[in-house]
Amino acid sequence: MNIEAYRDHCLAKSNVTESFPFDQKTLVFKVGNKMFALTNVDDFNRVNLKCDPERAIELRERYHGITPGYHMSKVHWNSVEVDSDVPESLFLELIDHSYSLVVKSLPAALKKEIEASNKSNL
Repeated sequence: MNIEAYRDHCLAKSNVTESFPFDQKTLVFKVGNKMFALTNVDDFNRVNLKCDPERAIELRERYHGITPGYHMSKVHWNSVEVDSDVPESLFLELIDHSYSLVVKSLPAALKKEIEASNKSNL
């Protein structure tokens, strides 16, 4: 996967914004003003993604390319290496999983709006 495909996949989701809130190289994708994915644009070799804690452990045990989130909560975030043993289909599914986890944590009204928008985009 290249950074353009990663960016396109993230931006294809409803209510997603992209920004550089930390510095000029850390690209952050948010939904409802909460992060669900971030990466270094200068050296696109790893992406941080939210993950269900139990699933995070399982994934880390199964794939060398999935480790506890770099500079993030090690319980709720994984770092996924771009060119590793993680299949691209799983990589994309983990982006979707991260987005879904954040949407589920949003206030009810905003969550309902985003879910309705997602259904209309299908």
